[in-house]
Amino acid sequence: MRRAWLALLALAVPTGTPDFAPGQGTARVALHSSAFVDGGPIPQRYTCDGANVAPPLEWSAPPPGTRAWALLVVDPDAPGGRFVHWVLIDLPARTRRLAEGAVPPGARQGRNDFGRLGWCGPCPPPGHPHRYVFRLYALRGPTGLPSGATAAQLERALRGRVLAIGQLTGRYGRGPR
Repeated sequence: MRRAWLALLALAVPTGTPDFAPGQGTARVALHSSAFVDGGPIPQRYTCDGANVAPPLEWSAPPPGTRAWALLVVDPDAPGGRFVHWVLIDLPARTRRLAEGAVPPGARQGRNDFGRLGWCGPCPPPGHPHRYVFRLYALRGPTGLPSGATAAQLERALRGRVLAIGQLTGRYGRGPR
C-alpha cells in the first residue's frame, strides 16, 4: 500500500520548468520585446523561416539581491512535449536588455533541443500555431553552469536561487496541414 501511495505521489509532483507562481514568495519582473506583444505573433525574422536570430528583449529592474539572470525559451506545444529553443545562463545582474541576436559578455549559452548552443527559433510543423514561452529568472547568485548546460541542468540549478521571474509568450505557425 505504501509503495502504491509513493508511486501516486511521484506522479503528482510536477517536472520540467519550475513553476514559481505568485504567492510562493517570488516577485515578478516585467519582460517585453519590441518585436512582438505578449500573446501575439512572433515575426518570421526570428524563426527558422527567416533570419533565425533571437528577438530583442528588455525587462524591468530586479528585486534587491539579484546577482545574475537566466533565460529559458520553450515550446510547450511541440508534438513530443516541451521543446527547448534557448538556454541562456548567468547573464550579469546589471543586464536589462538583450539586443536582437545578442548575448551579453559574461553570459553562457546552453544546449537547446536542436542539439546546438544558442538560439534556434520557432520551427513548428505545419498546422496550428505553437506558443513560445520566454521565462526570465532573477537569481540570488550565479548558477556556475558551463556553456553547453541543458535546460534540465539549469532547472536544477535554479532551485533556491530564484528571486523573481518574468514571462513573455509569443506564437508562431507555419500554415495549414
